[in-house]
Amino acid sequence: MGHVQDRWWKEVEDPVTKKVTKVKTSVYGQGLRYRVRYLDPSGVERSKSYPDRQKRRADDFLLEVESNKLEGKYVDPKAGKRKFKTQAENWIKAQSPDAATREALNSRLESRIYPHFGELPVGKIKPATVREWLGVLEQERLSENYKTVLFTIVSSVMDSAVEDKLITENPCKAKTIKRPTSVSPDIVVWPEDRVLEIEGAIEPRFAIVCPLGAGCGLRQGEILGLSPDDVDDAGMVLRVQRQLRVVRGQLVFALPKGGKRRVVPLASGVLRAIREHMRLFPPVEVTLPWKDPEGDLVTVRLLATGDGGRLYTGDLFHKVVWLGAFREAGLIYRKRADGMHALRHFYASVLLSQGVSVKELAEYLGHSDPGFTLRTYTHLVPSSHERARLAINGVFGSQNHGLEAA
Repeated sequence: MGHVQDRWWKEVEDPVTKKVTKVKTSVYGQGLRYRVRYLDPSGVERSKSYPDRQKRRADDFLLEVESNKLEGKYVDPKAGKRKFKTQAENWIKAQSPDAATREALNSRLESRIYPHFGELPVGKIKPATVREWLGVLEQERLSENYKTVLFTIVSSVMDSAVEDKLITENPCKAKTIKRPTSVSPDIVVWPEDRVLEIEGAIEPRFAIVCPLGAGCGLRQGEILGLSPDDVDDAGMVLRVQRQLRVVRGQLVFALPKGGKRRVVPLASGVLRAIREHMRLFPPVEVTLPWKDPEGDLVTVRLLATGDGGRLYTGDLFHKVVWLGAFREAGLIYRKRADGMHALRHFYASVLLSQGVSVKELAEYLGHSDPGFTLRTYTHLVPSSHERARLAINGVFGSQNHGLEAA
């Protein structure tokens, strides 16, 4: 059991009378008067000092410490002095092993989170601190989805501080904190003629991106990383093995998003387009590191490259090739509706209209959770209202039905 030491006074026993009296110590009137001394759960002695006339605060602190020890909630008061940035750097080590994902997390921490929380001790971050930061994000008119991502990072770092026994509670989970909520806008699906217009207007060396995106549901990086060796003519399937992406400013090969390879059905029309593209623009061997700039070198024959085997980052491809196709076709580019992801949305809409299940579609798109696929494309799922009407009419639609007779 701990105790509160009075550094200014000590008890002295008279050797003859055995009477105990209080006398001033050599440090009387100097420094903090009360020192709470106790053992932490590991048996290490800890202490915390209070100034004169704050004996009650010292007693309350000791009572709280002993109570928390009994309930398994003890946190070393000094541990909360660790800075948020230090804790975040430790937290990020346990996140995705994917280098690009960690790079994205670091970028968000540096740009939007460290300026507000970075130098603060985690023990000093209170609900009011979080509310103030959310107000700053609101003033900057950031999207709800981006605010949700940022808030999730901060809350996760503070969760790690709770787990590491640096603080007792995560301030992001206080009742007065209104957590941002992401919004999933309805997907705008291109009509077929828009797909064909872009295919006809895009630079010929990259026309194959339209059949691969709209006919196989591949992402941009997966298209740019596709090899003809991934095409299985006999099985009529496409094996999505890799993507082309940027890590720390350098192009690398990596697994598809989510770290999961997949197999996609290959329509005969798409296969013909691939073969014709290969005839006009033979595949080019490209050697890049795998996963990150220090990874093992891998050589792959790529289907879609620029002149002389030039490689494009996703951002450069979008600005030069993709937007160039809109200019060539005389089409107005709509920011949310006309990115390359529109090809995947077209693919999903066609499959759903033909009765392909959401579970199958999720597998073809590379979604780990069919629920995400359903939430994204629920408005594209054919309505069953008419089927329901016909089914009920089969029971109640007859003129001789018992209810009508009655």
